Parts: sequence; C-alpha cells; structure tokens
Amino acid sequence: MFTGLSAFPLTPMQDDAVDEAAFACLVERLAASDVDSIAVLGSTGSYAYLSPGERRRVVQLAAANTGSKPLIVGVGALRTSEVLANVRAAEDSGAAGILLAPVSYQALTDGDVYGLFRDVTDATDLPVIIYDNPGTTHFTFSTELYGQIAALPGIASIKIPPVTAAAAAGRVSAVRAVIPDHVTIGISGDAAAADGLNAGCDAWYSAVAGTLPEPALAILRAAREGRPHDAAAESARLAPLWELFAEHGSLRVIAAVAEHLGFAPRNCLPRPLRGLDAEDRRRVAGVVDALGFTAG
Repeated sequence: MFTGLSAFPLTPMQDDAVDEAAFACLVERLAASDVDSIAVLGSTGSYAYLSPGERRRVVQLAAANTGSKPLIVGVGALRTSEVLANVRAAEDSGAAGILLAPVSYQALTDGDVYGLFRDVTDATDLPVIIYDNPGTTHFTFSTELYGQIAALPGIASIKIPPVTAAAAAGRVSAVRAVIPDHVTIGISGDAAAADGLNAGCDAWYSAVAGTLPEPALAILRAAREGRPHDAAAESARLAPLWELFAEHGSLRVIAAVAEHLGFAPRNCLPRPLRGLDAEDRRRVAGVVDALGFTAG
C-alpha cells in the first residue's frame, strides 16, 4: 500500500457543495486502473476547504467506490481534536491508512509537529504517512525530525517534497539513513517523480494520477523495471504539462484538465479558489489534446 503509485483525485465542487457524482466517477476510474492505492482528501482533494461533514461524506463515497484498492485518507486539520475526529471517520469508513499534514495558522515548531504525530499514532492502529508539503503547510521537516517521527509506532511512509535529478540520490539516502527499514519513502511533485523513483523512492504520491493515471503508470513501470532512461523520457514527454504545473500550481491545472475532459463541472474548485482564466484554460486544453489524453 505504501509503494508504487498512489493516486490523489480531486474533490470536485459545484454550487459550493461536493459534486458527489463527479467525485465517485473519478474514484471509480482509479479503482479500474492499475494504480496501487487511492488517496483522498490530500492537497489535490482540497481537504482544508471542506467542513467535517463534507469530509466524512467524501470518505464514505470513496470507500464505496474504491473496490479492492487500498484507501488512504487525509486527516490534517488545525486542531488535534479535529484531526482525531477525522481519523475516527476514516476508521469507520474502512480506510487502510491515513495521510497527516501539519496544518497551521500560527507557525508550528518541531515539538508541535512531533507531538501531533505522537497523539495520532497513540490514537489509531491505522498506518500513517508523514505528509511533508511545505508549499501548502509552510512547515519544513528537517531530516532529524523525519527520524524522530518515523520511530513512532504506526508510521509507515514519508511523502517527501520534490528533488532535483542531481540531488535525488543523496536526499533519498539521507532520509533512508534516519528511518526504520519498514518506513517507505514516497516522492511528490509530479515533475520530479521520475528522478525520485530512479533514485530509489518506493512510492509516488501523485496529483496527476488522480485524473490521468496512465501516463503516471508509464513512468512508474519504467522505473520499477530498471529502465531509468525510459522513465525520464516518459516524464520529459509530459514537459508541457509540468510547465503549466510550475506556472499555476498542480491543483488549478489538474482541475482544468478534469473540466476539459468532462470529469468535473466548470469551476470545480472550492471558493475562494477560482481556477485558471479563459486563456490559460485554452492552453491546458491544447496540451491535453496534443498529449493525446482522452476521457476514455
């Protein structure tokens, strides 16, 4: 469950409510694909913008549509009590694991974050992924803190931020040196995934795979089969998409992709997020069509 390709679908909105049919369709498509797990309510799933009731409903819908795929649920929230309530909702819906980001308004200390993970691992038997996403949480994990948290019972994986090709091997080795053998390392930042996988990451926690699993699977298969040049080439083929990610952020671009392909209604992001303007939507549509992505 904490290796291979973990796909992070959108949580599409319509008229300021979760579009349940569109969300269920995205999850069903992933359940029919070769992804290794499905992770809902990550950053791509807009978890921070949803009410507790909406989050519970999303998890229930996901559990009803994942088939045999392991379901991972994001549980991050501002207060530990809210995190623990989200954990219980994930447990009640049959989740196989949880994804925990240190969400904050006031800046968090290392002690705050360690205490959060300790409280959560004390409260659940579900395996936990450390979600390191400084671009959204504005908290940066040190390698030392990785080691301290990974030693807690129940920690199963670390989702690390993107790494450059030149630094990937060293970064993976440095993290590996401070964590227990059973804790996997997963790369995030889709443009850097091939470099991370080629450097020895066990998993890819992927935004693009939540809507477009096949191109992500092509990269993963090449890396898994010991074809690093093919993995890099598959990623390079998607360079126009990665360039849009770098310019606008993966969430807005993936939302535009899903809308263009008919997987989500127009303006599917939760307000105040407004998505891309008309010109950038045309650019996204041109890239999607040129790369041969379809709704099939």
